[in-house]
Amino acid sequence: MPTRDEMKQFSILIEQMATEKHLGLMDAICHHCKETGLEIEVAATLISSALKARIKEEAQDLNLLKKTSKLPI
Repeated sequence: MPTRDEMKQFSILIEQMATEKHLGLMDAICHHCKETGLEIEVAATLISSALKARIKEEAQDLNLLKKTSKLPI
């Protein structure tokens, strides 16, 4: 089980890679796994809840997931 620090470092790395290389978050994760030889299953355990939420939003924007109702806050 990864520690919170490992999850935080992984999230920061993925977000930086996504912005620098103009990739989506899922594409950045896959690209990182190919570059480093990290197993996709291991990368899945490193994804924090905040990163999961951003991935979900991105997937909804791309119409890969159904959009959920959001309360205007």
